Amino acid sequence: MTKKFSEFLISPRSSLREAMSQLDKTHKKVLFVVDDTNHLIGSLSDGDIRRALLANADLNLKVGDFCNIHPHKLDIDYETAMVKNLFVEHNISALPVVNSGNLVSEIIFWEDLFEVKQQNIKKGNLQIPVLIMAGGQGTRLEPFTKILPKPLIPIGEKSIIELVIDKFLHYGIDEFYITVNHKAKIIKSFFEELDPPYKVNFIEENEPLGTIGALTLIKNKIDKPILVTNCDIVIDCDYSEFLKFHTVNNYGMSLIASLINHRIPYGICEIENGGNLKTFSEKPEQSFLASTGMYLINLEVVNMIPKNTFYHVTQLIAKLKDKGGKIGVFPISENSWVDTGEWAEYKKTTAFFNDLLHHF
Repeated sequence: MTKKFSEFLISPRSSLREAMSQLDKTHKKVLFVVDDTNHLIGSLSDGDIRRALLANADLNLKVGDFCNIHPHKLDIDYETAMVKNLFVEHNISALPVVNSGNLVSEIIFWEDLFEVKQQNIKKGNLQIPVLIMAGGQGTRLEPFTKILPKPLIPIGEKSIIELVIDKFLHYGIDEFYITVNHKAKIIKSFFEELDPPYKVNFIEENEPLGTIGALTLIKNKIDKPILVTNCDIVIDCDYSEFLKFHTVNNYGMSLIASLINHRIPYGICEIENGGNLKTFSEKPEQSFLASTGMYLINLEVVNMIPKNTFYHVTQLIAKLKDKGGKIGVFPISENSWVDTGEWAEYKKTTAFFNDLLHHF
């Protein structure tokens, strides 16, 4: 075992909100639920949390009420070869080791057994097209974008757009459409010099077409659902699960939304009858599902977008709902989404990736 495991243990009395926060901090996809004496009760994965959110679970729901009570686990006398097979077969990131009394004595992590990091393992073969919206001026990142186009702003040793693309490569996606307008020649030259092992198709957006209008420029090039993403967001989620969610539920369009928690640092008053205090809440915490800017859209929905028109995704959503179409929302945790589109978020993103690189 290469690291302390206490941060991967959680009490059954902890809330769903607390579990999401703890899971984010570990940079892993699973926690283990234990009682006060570290006896194993169950496991809690990001998928378990997502299913709870999709079932409209209250964020104060206790972990013990929805965790997996039949988790994979190892006996103290485990054999390494067997454990490796278990990790690979079930795509597991960590397993608890328990004694005869079901007491957790350690946790075995993927990195303890394999030389290659788990995040570098190919996770599927989705073979769906991806459109990256990279035509904006990036005014929120000035003065960087006075010189460089926003997609090429560096995060560590890579550009923002490379980090976006890297997430898709793990799922067998190797063809990308990139809309360009502002400083288009620099972006094209960058990829020509990079000579990546994947195919990049540039789409000229000769005039601004809003947040989704440029999708009409490639609709004759696609014959299946398309993933659309902004060039300045990096999302850490299972894209194969996102596609399955979209397909199984027969959605015309699906979006990824991040659960944002906001604590108001004041006592909040609600009044009635001209000034009478109705309720008083001390520093309440509110939660919202915020759209991340990533969408999965069926071709028939793409055809609803008017050609050569400045068109926002909000207009497309309204139009689809008016026609009785179904729109899915795929929830992820707050720290599974990083937005580099403004200075404050850019600095947070840089710190996030540095932490991620040195965490294990």
